[in-house]
Amino acid sequence: MPKTVAGVDVGTTKICTVIGEPGNGGRLRILGVGVTPSQGLRKGLVVDIDEAVQCIAGSIEKCQRVSGIAVEEANVSIANQDITSDNSKGVVVVASHEIAQQDIDRAMDQARTVAIPSNRDVIHIIPRGFVVDGLHGVSNPVGMTGSRLEVETHIVCAGSGTIQNLVKCVERAGVGGVNLVLEPLASALAVLSESERETGVVLIDLGGGTTDVAVFLGGSVWHTAVLPVGGSHITNDLAIGLRAPYETAEELKVRFGRATTEGVLTDEPIHLSSENGASNYRRAELCTIIEARVEEIFLMVKDVLRASDALGKLPAGAVITGGTAQLEGIADLAAAILDMPVRVGVPLELEGLVDTITGPAYANAVGLVRWGLTYSSASTSFETHAPRSHDNLGRAMHWLRSFLP
Repeated sequence: MPKTVAGVDVGTTKICTVIGEPGNGGRLRILGVGVTPSQGLRKGLVVDIDEAVQCIAGSIEKCQRVSGIAVEEANVSIANQDITSDNSKGVVVVASHEIAQQDIDRAMDQARTVAIPSNRDVIHIIPRGFVVDGLHGVSNPVGMTGSRLEVETHIVCAGSGTIQNLVKCVERAGVGGVNLVLEPLASALAVLSESERETGVVLIDLGGGTTDVAVFLGGSVWHTAVLPVGGSHITNDLAIGLRAPYETAEELKVRFGRATTEGVLTDEPIHLSSENGASNYRRAELCTIIEARVEEIFLMVKDVLRASDALGKLPAGAVITGGTAQLEGIADLAAAILDMPVRVGVPLELEGLVDTITGPAYANAVGLVRWGLTYSSASTSFETHAPRSHDNLGRAMHWLRSFLP
């Protein structure tokens, strides 16, 4: 029987649970989808456990009803302003002069000894590349002859409390095994091609409460970052600028919003009817407010690329995904600010129940399922280290094999 995997995207605006299995020709067959509005979370952080548990449980229950499959273990997304990342090196001497898996494990452990405060836990340790006796660019050193092995890693951490609160919510929703995955890494599995990761690309996941960034160079993860701004901030700006209720501002953004004012007539009116009566707005004013916030987000992304020394090294450009990526004209604005080609990324190679999850808003949920299928089936895997302070988070996660050449 094919292996089934569940992914739970715990977002600021929605909770999405997806169950899938291997399909034909490398495609992902979707067996069930469950989506509920999100409550109890702000900018990716749990602020009300009871509300969050109720929303997560509702999403999982919907997915289980559609698929007929119980969710006993799930890959769960994490992205909030408490996430930090850093690079570290590990160096070991190879006693037998032929590099074996245990030598790589020792080098990874050396890299992990980087000083981490006691109130923070490691989510991922991702190899960026290996060096054997001064030879750089080695993707898999097993079997090579050498006396000195170096590994450069990318380490992702989060506060112990924020991790435990998220895991507690998912467990209380009925899931026994929780594997945390940094959100942009999961989304990358859904929307990026292997050639893009190899050439050099930045994945920008524009969520409701955060904007998540993952840079890939030479097929490996180069840098990650989580910015505490997203689509909900655009809606807040509209509510304030247009003096409209939040729900009305969200509807205006979704129905009439555009990331730039280009092509928008100055006097183009918007008539919106609601239970409280009809309201009139100017589309140019709406788009001006949106453009200012979206421009700020991409300038922040550009700062991330500059700080990580990736600016100018990404021939494949940028791929934007997430719910906010659906804004009309957003790719053009991003391309102008980042000075690189930009496309909107949607989940690739799907079959089955795909009607509701073909858009960029569902990239993360689909990527979480691909994560489980990719690493459980990998013939060679390294373990990254999840926090060892509690049982479920102590479950080691597989190395990001598909992110390396």
